[in-house]
Parts: sequence; C-alpha cells; structure tokens
Amino acid sequence: MYLFALLGATLVAQVPSIPLPEHPRPDFERAEWLNLNGRWRFAFDPRDEGEHAGWVSGELPGAREILVPFSWGAPLSGVPDSADIAWYARSITPPAVWSGRRVFLVFGACDWRTTVWLDGTKLGEHQGGYTPFAFELKSATPGRPQRLVVRVDDTPHPFKLEGKQGYGKARGMWQTVYLEARGSDPLEAVHFTPRPDLAGVGVDVRLLEPAPRDLTLRLTFTNRDREPVVTQRIARGRTAAHFDVALPNAHRWSLDDPFLHEVVVSVTAPGGGLVEDVVHTYFGMRAVSVVHLPGTGLPYVAINGTPVFLQLTLDQAYHPTGYYTFPTDSALRDEILRARQIGLTGLREHVKIEAPRKLYWADRLGVLIMADIPNWWGPPDSVAFQEHEVALRGMIDRDYNHPAVFSWVLFNETWGLLTGSGDNERYLSATQQRVARIYHLARSLDSTRLVEDNSVCCHRGHTETDLNSWHEYLPGWRWQEYVDRVSDSTFPSSSWNFEAPWKQGGQPMLNSEFGNVWGYAGSTGDVDWSWDYHRAIEAFRRHSKLAGWLYTEHHDVINEWNGYWRFDRSRKETGFESLVEGMALRDLHSAVYLAVGNVELSTSARPGERMDVPLYASFLSGSTALGDSLTLRAELRGWNALGEARSYGTYARRLPYRPWTSQPLPPLAVTMPNEPAVLVLAVRLEDAAGTVLQRNFTTFVVEGDTPTLATLADGRRVRVAHVAATSPASSHWSLKQWTVLGDHKLDGAGSGFFEYRIPWPADLDVRDVAGATFLIEASAKRLNGKDRGTLSAAGGDYMRGGGFHDPSRNPNSYPMTGATPFPS
Repeated sequence: MYLFALLGATLVAQVPSIPLPEHPRPDFERAEWLNLNGRWRFAFDPRDEGEHAGWVSGELPGAREILVPFSWGAPLSGVPDSADIAWYARSITPPAVWSGRRVFLVFGACDWRTTVWLDGTKLGEHQGGYTPFAFELKSATPGRPQRLVVRVDDTPHPFKLEGKQGYGKARGMWQTVYLEARGSDPLEAVHFTPRPDLAGVGVDVRLLEPAPRDLTLRLTFTNRDREPVVTQRIARGRTAAHFDVALPNAHRWSLDDPFLHEVVVSVTAPGGGLVEDVVHTYFGMRAVSVVHLPGTGLPYVAINGTPVFLQLTLDQAYHPTGYYTFPTDSALRDEILRARQIGLTGLREHVKIEAPRKLYWADRLGVLIMADIPNWWGPPDSVAFQEHEVALRGMIDRDYNHPAVFSWVLFNETWGLLTGSGDNERYLSATQQRVARIYHLARSLDSTRLVEDNSVCCHRGHTETDLNSWHEYLPGWRWQEYVDRVSDSTFPSSSWNFEAPWKQGGQPMLNSEFGNVWGYAGSTGDVDWSWDYHRAIEAFRRHSKLAGWLYTEHHDVINEWNGYWRFDRSRKETGFESLVEGMALRDLHSAVYLAVGNVELSTSARPGERMDVPLYASFLSGSTALGDSLTLRAELRGWNALGEARSYGTYARRLPYRPWTSQPLPPLAVTMPNEPAVLVLAVRLEDAAGTVLQRNFTTFVVEGDTPTLATLADGRRVRVAHVAATSPASSHWSLKQWTVLGDHKLDGAGSGFFEYRIPWPADLDVRDVAGATFLIEASAKRLNGKDRGTLSAAGGDYMRGGGFHDPSRNPNSYPMTGATPFPS
C-alpha cells in the first residue's frame, strides 16, 4: 500500500541548515561518516588567479557564503552564477573516535574539474561532473580542526558532458560531500549479480588497494534472519574476489513487491591487527530479459521472466530553485511516488546521472529506471569520448546494485555524435562504429541490463542495441497513422530505424519519447492536452508490436510545458473527471485497457442512427485473478443543442478476459438520440466483484439543424435564434483580437468586448417573451508571448541556455490548465 497524501503539495519546502542530512548512498553506506553539507566560504575566481595568489590556504578574498550542495547560480545556493571558476573553504574536524581509522573526503558529484587541499597540502584532482570520487586525508588528525579548500573549474568545453544544463547549470558541488571513516583495507565496491534462475547471487568485491596480507571477507544477510553468513578469503596481493551465494526461494524484487535484500559486508584480517572495514548495502533479486509476449512472437522487456508493458515518462529531474539538486530527501521520494500515483511503470532519467537516493526510492517503491548518460555538444572527437567513458564506467560501477535500473542509454538523439554543422551535419560511419564499440563496452561492464546505443530521433538510427526505440512529437490526430507505419516496419531484418549495415533483430520496439502541447509543428493554433494524449495512448494500445511508450515529460522545465505536473509540481487539470465520473490520468495507464471508438477525435452521426463502436482489448497483464470475463458498462450522455445535459441510455456487456490479450473485440452497438447533440460514451471496465479496472470514453456529434422551437427539460417552450460566435457585429480589444482552429475560435485579449446582433424571429411578438437567455461557449487563457504578434527569432537553443526569458514566446509552447482556476 502506498500513501499519496503529500503529492498535492508543491516543491516549496523549508531547507534545513544542513541540507540532505541523510546518507547519500544507502546502497554503499559506512556507519561512521560526517555530512559536510551546509555553509561554506566561497569566492569566484574569474581571472583564475587564486592558486597563484595563495588561496589554497583558505583565505578567500571577498568571500561570501554558499549553501552546499547547491550549484552556484541555483537560487538555493545563495550566490549568483558570476564566473566559471570558484573556490570553497571550511574548517573540518574529524571525530576523535575515528582515531586509528583511515579518513576519506567523498564527493557525490562535483562539476567539473575539482582540486582539493587540506591545510595547504594538495590531496588530488578529479575531472568529471556526475559520479563520485574520494581523496584520503592522510594528514587528518581526528579531534583537531583543519582547513579544507576546494577549487572547481567549470569552464565550458565542447567535449564536456553538459546534457540540458541550459535549464539550470550544475556548477561545483551539487551532491552531498562528506567525511568517511574506513578500515585498514577499505572496500571500493560490492556488486551483486542475481543468477538467471534467481536461486542465488554472484558477488564481486573490489578493494581500494591490493591486500597487504590474507584478508577475511564476511557477508551477512540482515533481513533474512541473518542467514546465510558467508565467509571468503582474499589472498595477499589480490584486489578483487568473486564467488556465488546460493539463495534458494529468495524473495524476488518486482514492481508490485520491491523487496530488497540487505547485506553487511566486512573485511578484516585473521588474527586481528587491522581495523575492520564495514559497508551496509543491498540488492534486489530480479532478472531483466527480453521474452515473447505469451502467445506471440513479439519481444517485450521482462522482469523475472514476466513481460512488462513499459509506460514511462521522461524525467529531466530539475528543481526550480535547486536545479540538479533537490533540497530534501522527501522531495526526491515524491518524484517517484508521483509516477506510481498515475500508474506509470518507470522513469527515464534524461541526460543526467541521477542522485543515488532518487534511485534508492525507485528501488524501495518499485519504479523502473532507464538511465541516460549526459551528452556533450561539440564534435565526436577522442576527448569527448574519453569524458563519456569516464561517466559510463562511473555510473555503472556506482549504480550496479539498484534493481530499479533496467537499461543504460548511451546517447540521446545523436547529440554530440554529428560531424559538420547545419545542413552538412552527418552521422559518420566511423562514429557509428565507435558507438557500437561503446555498446559492447557497456555490455562487458554489465551484462544484467539492457543497453541502448542511441535513443533515436530525427532519421538517425540504431547500430548495436538491445532496444529498438524511437522519438516522435505529433499532434493527436496523426498518431494512429504514424504508429501503423512504425508497426508495419518492425520485423526481424528490417532496416527501419537502423543505420546501415545494422538491422532489426529481436529487440523490443518502443517509443522512447513522445509529447503533446510542446515539441511539434502542425497544430491548428490551439491544443488540448487531454485530447491529444488520449488519442496517442489509444493508438499505442491498438498495436501489440509496441512494447511500451515514454511520455515527455514528468514535469515542466522552463519552456517545456508538457509535463504531467508544473515545474513547481502543482498538479494540472486534465478534465477527464468531467467526461467520465471518477476518471483520472491513471485510467489511461491501466495494464488491463479497453480502447474505445475509432481513431478520430469525434464521430459524426445522424439523429437516431445505430452506431457500432469499435473495441480493442489491450490486456497486457498476466493476472489470473480476474477470471475469464470482465464487464463493460457504458452510459451515453451529453448536451443537446440548447446546452441541456441529458442521459441517452446505458449499456452493459460481458467481455472475454485472457491474460496478455491484444486484439479487437466485437463492437458495441449504441443508438444515437433523435436530436442534435454532443455526446460522450463513458465506459467502465469492471471485474466480477464490480471493481473498476479502467475508465475510458469516446465522443459523438449528432448533426442536424439547430431547432427554432424547442421544449426544455422542465417543460418550458422556447424560441431559438443563433449567430456564429466568430461573426461579431463589432468588437474592440486593448491588446489583440485573432482567430484559431481554422477561424472557428475567436480570441480577444486585454480589456474589450464582442458585440453580437441576433436576428429576431419575424413571427415573435416581444410581448409574448417571459425572459431571454444568451448562451455561448467561452473560456479564458493567458496571453502568451507568442500571441502578441511580435515574435522574432527564438534567440538561441533553450536547453543550452539560449532563448528569451519569456518561455511563452516559443511558438510551440501551450501551457496547460492548472489546478487553480482564474475566472474571466
């Protein structure tokens, strides 16, 4: 059971004096540690003179305070983004009880080139921005204050891994930094590899240094009644050990039951004489594979041998005031809970190596993670590939034990892989070959997960890959035709979506980015997110070759306004509840799904016409608890030409249920009312106990002339006169007046009016009129920058820090309705 009580809150939170006090690595945690987050002295070094001027002593001219671990420039840091090079300084006091232990300074992540001094002595240097590194404080004196100084050079380079930091840069320390007491022979890594049959686990242990003598390694499984306890010998001079541990009937990790095996690993010497090193870690007993959807030859991603229909979202993991860094652990946790709340199976952490505690919550709560490596923006040269390999190796090494991570994504949309510029950009064969080699490197580092060479977009395809993914951004009306074409092009040996000479094999085919209200051309000038999203999902669920989809995106970022939540994580209003009682976004993500209606936004009908409503069963669940049949219940309701809400009948039918079914069902016969109306066929899918498994809808327009004489539901007789809303007799608006939707929708902005002249029926005496009602369909919106008619060039690439301050000037941005209505 999961509670979502906190999810209505936004990201406004009180930041503690020591932000993120929790240990940053629940997957690799030593009990004796000291969090160094909090206030540090800080100074910019725009002329790069600090080292020559003696700043290594900790005397920083003009120093101010910065709140670590927030990037300089992020509002929560307290300092602006004023230079590419900066210095940090603070006093540290290793606890006196650490006497006799080795003390290390650990950075979770610091972007980009980091140099560290202790009491003026240089400890070392690290280059990279996303993965952890550590320096031993060999001169540390427990119980005595010492001066720690850190210099960070974040100068831009074409080869530097940036991802989409234009939305808010990661500059300097952006993950927790801490001191750690280790034993005499510290562990550097412990990796658990579940056996394919899930009856045991392989263990790979790596020491920081060669063993100075024979050592004893001990594993204790703490939440299995402390059994088994495993002891292994590490011979003198060795740095690693591998062995297998049998775990018959081990509790498995799955999305519905995300059980974690907790393990304590220790290293000591027989007979004593060395200080024991102890690490607390965990793993999930699960296997990632590719299997055929039962009864078909269609490849799907599987967890523990069971297919999973992937319903993912792109997570750019930005915080409005912390940028790459969230201010609290609960804020990280809630990002995972939000995905569960709306029925998603996972997140794609997009061109950002995400903080380990976010992955911990995915492990703990049962949400899959597709993990990207950040890209560079320059040419595909050797320096860039070297930066990429450092990040790849560091990411896999750090995150190996997270069961939630099911795939590694090496590149995105060939960013950084193109040679040339403008119309001369090319994805060269030599670059493709290099990408293929990196795929094999990743597979050699981790054979337990799927590896994707490049998340494909823009007519540049795959090389070596375990997933056949593609991106597309389309208005809702185009999805059915497009997915038809993709499905027809997907089969073994097909060259679609691959670079020559590579071809499709047995990879699962899935969409790995699609979006609404942002990111595509071809709209009519206004867009309704709910309609477009509904039509996309309906198209996806009608194609069983599609093994999953990935929506862009989890939350808005800067100018990208198509998130499920706003940038501050306040909710958006989909309007589904007004169409089908109780319907929410989660209904469109049900594993047991009934697609209803045809592929059009609405179906036209004549008064009294009998309509056959298409039904498609997409029952992508292995559940046998639902029996062999389900019940469809439907109500046809809507509004007549006078705007009166009416119900026009109910329907019920038994539907056959079989796990993993994907097929059309006989249509549902529905009779239209004998009057013009706009209708919703609201559908519920129920199990034998009456529990609603999914809600859905389709719509109709019963066409006919608007009546001139009618009787209302309460018996009153009325005369009706009408005029087109887009044909006012006069109008005036202080800012702008314009039409959209093919001149069927009229907009006015600022203060002003539309005035209409309505034709009076010639045979109607005004003395016979008891009252009059003016009925019009109207709504309110904000006036966006793009609506003002003064657009010029966008001023640069938004995701690389360019563009206007006003994101609404982007011509393809359509902000959605928020939870707070603004009356007009």
